[in-house]
Amino acid sequence: MLLQGFSSLMSLVYLGLLVLSIFALVHAVMQREDAFRAADKKTKPFWLVILGVSVAVQLFVPGFLLLTLAGTIAAIVYIVDVRPAIAAVGGAGGGGRGGWSSSDGPYGPYNGGR
Repeated sequence: MLLQGFSSLMSLVYLGLLVLSIFALVHAVMQREDAFRAADKKTKPFWLVILGVSVAVQLFVPGFLLLTLAGTIAAIVYIVDVRPAIAAVGGAGGGGRGGWSSSDGPYGPYNGGR
């Protein structure tokens, strides 16, 4: 009976880790490519591959704890480090300045010296 309760708890933990990885992947998909470069983080394709592999491993190889742990760490790094950096430069869905204009510089809109 104790083993069954532990199994149910671990199933919930794995589900939570999967939801976390899916959230990070969806957020990365919704961001602009140049937001990653402006935030001085790895490129968007890099994060899409890492987070996509993480979700795939958790969905299709549920018993492989080492890859699940590595993918979860990658998702946590994305959420804790990359996501706020993208929000600070104004990427989509991240708050910040609400997006970029073609005339925006690092300290605000460029007005041509006027």
